[in-house]
Amino acid sequence: MIKASVIGATGYAGVELIKLLVLHPHVELVCLTSQSYAGQKIQDVYPHLRGFIDLELQIQDADKIGELSDVVFLALPHGHAVSTAEKICALGKKVIDLGADLRFRDAKVYEDWYHVKHENPLLSREAVYGLPEINRERIRKAHAVGNPGCYPTSALLALYPLVKNKLIDLNTIIIDSKSGVSGAGRSAVVTSLYGECAESLKAYNVGKHRHTPEIEQELSEISGNRVYVSFTPHLIPMIRGILTTVYASLNEKGKETDLSTLYHDHYQDEYFIRVHAKGVWPQTKWVTGTNFCDIGLDVDLRTNRVIVTAVIDNLVKGAAGQAVQNMNILFNLPEKTGLEQVPLYP
Repeated sequence: MIKASVIGATGYAGVELIKLLVLHPHVELVCLTSQSYAGQKIQDVYPHLRGFIDLELQIQDADKIGELSDVVFLALPHGHAVSTAEKICALGKKVIDLGADLRFRDAKVYEDWYHVKHENPLLSREAVYGLPEINRERIRKAHAVGNPGCYPTSALLALYPLVKNKLIDLNTIIIDSKSGVSGAGRSAVVTSLYGECAESLKAYNVGKHRHTPEIEQELSEISGNRVYVSFTPHLIPMIRGILTTVYASLNEKGKETDLSTLYHDHYQDEYFIRVHAKGVWPQTKWVTGTNFCDIGLDVDLRTNRVIVTAVIDNLVKGAAGQAVQNMNILFNLPEKTGLEQVPLYP
């Protein structure tokens, strides 16, 4: 059995991770931490877990947790993961960070966008960006994994076949995303209150969202060229789900390519990627509660633009589910182990 711990267990991503790990056939949860709820049992904080787990939430002690665990999941706010990750890695254990601290190979980019000094740029460079459909073999050999953000997961999976095969003008990429309110976390924030966000739709952090450089970093590495994108996120009044639509102009090679066939062929061996037939545009409800990413695409011949839509559950493929997928890779398990949920519908 893989002995696993979750540091920061009572946020939405942390509790989603617990839900997946308690049913994982090869995992034993040994430690859960919480700054706010230490001393209480997790099933008392989240009654929906009653009968599945009986663990008391503890104050974080990285050395103790590292000794007890084979893998430690960090579900902490940015700027709080690095020192803990250092200690876990020094003990020879695996770390999967669901926050932003290990996603950037260039710590200066992280510092510029997150306005926090990175405590260990070397660890950030050595950590592997944990998007399995792109970096599977590198993840397999990693000690530290930076779990991707939710918006970047949907955008990168939508764009990857186009960029990898050099089918678009890289200067024309536009990414439009909508997310449910759980993406803002569990903390009490005025803009996430029901009376503030219900029956309304808004763009936010336009031109300056912190997931922008993460998307650009990965697209630049895939293409071999420096890539800049226009990325606009929106808050939509639902609990879960992300719908991302990307637009880009096709180059001559792209115009001559059957893109539907390309996407089906590219993702045919990826269990968690479901490419739909031409003209079928996926909905967030089709993936709710699962680690699936559903993709639809078509070409607007009038404007010579390819349009790709990707939907994910922001708490699963966008966070906890992808973290479990990464754990499965690290420990040489089938990737879908513990993640074979049928979407909740309706």
